[in-house]
Amino acid sequence: MSTSAGNLPKRKKRINWAPYLLIAPSIIYLMLFFAWPMTQALRLAVWEQDALLALREEADGDSDVVGRLPQGSSVAVLGQQGNLIPAELLAQQPNLLTELWYEISGESPDGREVVGWAPETRVRIRDVSPDDGRPLTGTIRPRIGAGADPLTNLRQEPNVNSEVIGQLEAQTAVTIIDQAVLEVWYQVQAEQEEELMVGWAPSRYVQVFADGEQGRIDRGDSGQLTTKYIQRMYNDRFFMPALRTTILLILIIIPSQFVLAVIMALVVQARLKGNSIFLYIFAIPLAVSDLAVGILWFSIFTQSGYLNTLLQAVGLITAPATYLTADTRHWIILAICLAEIWRATSLVMVIVVSGLQAISDEVLEAAELFGANLWQRVWHIILPLLRPSLQVALILRTILALQVFAVVVALSGGAVVTVLANETYRQYVILRNPNVAAAYASFILLLSMVSAIIYLRMLRTQEEAMA
Repeated sequence: MSTSAGNLPKRKKRINWAPYLLIAPSIIYLMLFFAWPMTQALRLAVWEQDALLALREEADGDSDVVGRLPQGSSVAVLGQQGNLIPAELLAQQPNLLTELWYEISGESPDGREVVGWAPETRVRIRDVSPDDGRPLTGTIRPRIGAGADPLTNLRQEPNVNSEVIGQLEAQTAVTIIDQAVLEVWYQVQAEQEEELMVGWAPSRYVQVFADGEQGRIDRGDSGQLTTKYIQRMYNDRFFMPALRTTILLILIIIPSQFVLAVIMALVVQARLKGNSIFLYIFAIPLAVSDLAVGILWFSIFTQSGYLNTLLQAVGLITAPATYLTADTRHWIILAICLAEIWRATSLVMVIVVSGLQAISDEVLEAAELFGANLWQRVWHIILPLLRPSLQVALILRTILALQVFAVVVALSGGAVVTVLANETYRQYVILRNPNVAAAYASFILLLSMVSAIIYLRMLRTQEEAMA
């Protein structure tokens, strides 16, 4: 039996899962260690956590919201009452004011037994449990003052607004059945956008002044977008000096490093006798940490350091010179530049060497055959063909220059000469202000992204420019 080609059953196309499985770890890594930390940092910089406090219609967290007041708003206190709060939340709430109520049982003036709730201020404890210290018995406190009601009201619920179900006389013996902890809620009034707002708020969010009639919103229970942390960063007296120094270091360090890195790479690529020794020597700084480099160059520029010792030995100076002081700021910047150039030029050299190895020897030999000298070969052939490598090296080195920190701290203490990364550290660790620190970090991220885009546009290959 024959079957035509058109009637053959179509074979279901199989999905090749291999590329997805290979890229999945990279996506997970980027989400966990790049995207999530970056979004959290940006959120700290532009989000005010406790900016607004919701006022409730009743002294209850489930009541309707009648309005919101910003943190720091002045309020008038109209009244207060207690509201039940779970015991496990007591230790988690700062600035919490509480009331203690007892459920008691006693004999009323008419001789019947009454069970209800009374505040702690109306009950004097007489006996407590030896096991857990829980109150067991007590007496009703007398009321002092002319015109004061001698009877104490017992309520159906631990709340001053609850229904009164009985009364007890002063000195009446009572049995304590249970107790409840209440959080104090304040009824406050404030003017917001020319509108009078009245509502209830928990005590943990409200600071009441000594007169008991005025107060302020201490913190909110919800957040909002804000630019105040960015403004605070911009108005910081160290921001502009740090930005100027960071840009100055980039303008000095990166061109110097690239010239040196290309020369070092050409020396390694020339295949001279013993060129591997040059590679090992050039790569030594890669094994040294930033802080160690700063300490090393600090030892060179101190009064008893290697530089003064050498200059005195050859007779150029008669007494040690001071380099790293507040009056010699230019020397500190020079020392930072030298330390950074010595530390990171090898990294750029490694990238340039890898790019040089991709250039065909036939191309360079043909250029030499047509009479091109070394400078012409470097400028017209090697550097254009190195554009992809130079893009990577420039982006990486600029990002590292924006993040320079340990070398600056080691050579200047971070006070005489400061950079953006040092101000990020100062805000976070010394001033305990993570929001402004996040604003500094986000600004460094922005500069890094802008510089990367500029390099990618300036150093495009002909194929990329035509695409």
